[in-house]
Amino acid sequence: MTIDKKFIGMRSEPFSADVEKGRLRLFAKAIGETDPIYFDEAAAQAAGHRSLLMPPTFLFCLEMESPDPYAWFREIGIPLPRALHGGQSFNYHKPAFAGDVMTFNSEIVDIYDKKNGALEFVVQDVFITNQTSDPVADFRRTIAIRNA
Repeated sequence: MTIDKKFIGMRSEPFSADVEKGRLRLFAKAIGETDPIYFDEAAAQAAGHRSLLMPPTFLFCLEMESPDPYAWFREIGIPLPRALHGGQSFNYHKPAFAGDVMTFNSEIVDIYDKKNGALEFVVQDVFITNQTSDPVADFRRTIAIRNA
């Protein structure tokens, strides 16, 4: 199978997700966070934040709230059973807090293969803004596809 390079430049439908206090608290607990600015509203405000601070990697969890997070896989022909998470890197611009609304926009920026086509790679950039359209973060992910 070959992922057609015509999909380079394809953008997914933007969507928004709320940063909710209860989910932030559960996420902070799940990752073993002990700093109270992530789960105690009073501590966050005492530290100068307007609400609970969002842990940076929570953005990936929010992105999965898309109505169909794997729609773009189907659109370009990535078989989910043969897809592997090949890597991800984040670039943060400003903090986000409980009560914010994050909007996700993504674009496929590269498609290439290695090992004579045995492995294909799709690189996607995701741009995240808040409710005032300020850039909060962006991340790049690489999906590896094992071919027969």
